Amino acid sequence: MSRQTTLKAPINCTGTGLHSGQRVNMTLAPAPAGTGIVFRRTDLVARGATDEQATIPARWDQVVDTRLCTVVGNAYGAQVGTVEHLMSALRGCGIDNLRVDLDGPEVPIMDGSAAPFVFLVECAGRAVQTAPRRHLRILREVRVEAGDKSVALMPAPVSSFRVEIDFSTAAIRRQEGALRLGIGEDDRTFKAEVARARTFGFLHEVDMMRKAGLARGGSLENAVVIDGDRIVNEGGLRYGDEFVRHKILDAVGDLYMAGAPIIGHFHGVRPGHEMNNRLLRALFADVGAFRWEETAPARTLWTDEDEPLAAIA
Repeated sequence: MSRQTTLKAPINCTGTGLHSGQRVNMTLAPAPAGTGIVFRRTDLVARGATDEQATIPARWDQVVDTRLCTVVGNAYGAQVGTVEHLMSALRGCGIDNLRVDLDGPEVPIMDGSAAPFVFLVECAGRAVQTAPRRHLRILREVRVEAGDKSVALMPAPVSSFRVEIDFSTAAIRRQEGALRLGIGEDDRTFKAEVARARTFGFLHEVDMMRKAGLARGGSLENAVVIDGDRIVNEGGLRYGDEFVRHKILDAVGDLYMAGAPIIGHFHGVRPGHEMNNRLLRALFADVGAFRWEETAPARTLWTDEDEPLAAIA
């Protein structure tokens, strides 16, 4: 049986919020079995808020904003933004229970990928707990469409992701990628295939975003910037298809907001944070489309015979 995990010891880092531009101190702290991933605003506690008022579960129904990032909030007005890269790293590293302490409104962007958070987890170490891990098994297809965008979850024997994107710029064009994750373990595939893929944006949109109060902490140090058909970053790309790999990274993090690893196949065509959250809301609104399980799946490895070809086509 697959068991829940947390960290062996607390570990901290300091960085800048991508959209707030604020310097943030963050600590990843072990949490008891059954806690899930929770965010705690220590700056609000320092100003007199109770732990309840300052704590926000990392859950799909706590998402309050999806403009360019995923933001969670609670009934008391506490919010934490840009949670998706950290959530993606925690899913990839097989972490179930964690308290994330921050003294600001946003998870630090670090280098724009999930790799720094994977590094923090590896440095702290994983601790296996006694409680069995829960999984969310997809029983029938759930789909959300909006114009030329679509996202879907469908039954599959493992946790898999396929994403397609298409941009007019020659720097991106059409890209398609896939990722298959194990259930209940530290997944080296995640680290090797998508963890280092950085968030990206277009130079002509920067002024517009900053006028809207976004991207105040963005720079060439934490994002891939595209100007017309050119990559502005001096070092170029980390992967030839870094853009679609980052979209997969985002989907892994957004879907981990389900509260447990999903056993099923995600297929996204031009997906984004809003579409990913809408998909989880549609899933949980259809009680016959999923089942909670506490036993490990029969197989965590993927073979060619397992691939849901009809679903991917």
